[in-house]
Amino acid sequence: VQLQASGGGLVQAGGSLRLSCAASGRTFRSYFMGWFRQAPGTEREFVAGSWSGGTTYYQDSLKGRFTISRDNAKDTVYLQMNSLKPEDTAVYYCAAKNPLSSSSSTLASAYAYWGQGTQVTVSS
Repeated sequence: VQLQASGGGLVQAGGSLRLSCAASGRTFRSYFMGWFRQAPGTEREFVAGSWSGGTTYYQDSLKGRFTISRDNAKDTVYLQMNSLKPEDTAVYYCAAKNPLSSSSSTLASAYAYWGQGTQVTVSS
């Protein structure tokens, strides 16, 4: 499956952005989809994930500010980010989890397909 992330940009603290990730190539709805982020000098960290049926998971510290959703008809997963903070600055990646992986969905190693990343910069 090919993934194309978009929607990043520069925003002031307190602002909002919505990231999109369009999938193509295979049956989108069969994949658990995740969003990760990576700031310079840090490891890639789990942000949120979603099953096609709507069950969602979040990094605890981001609950209430970030919302993942998906439109299976459009093969697209979204990440709505509100009340952004400078520490949210990172490259954001969407990913499709390997269906055969039994690893936690919070681990980047569990994902088989990755988008190219989209930069989010939050100014103070």
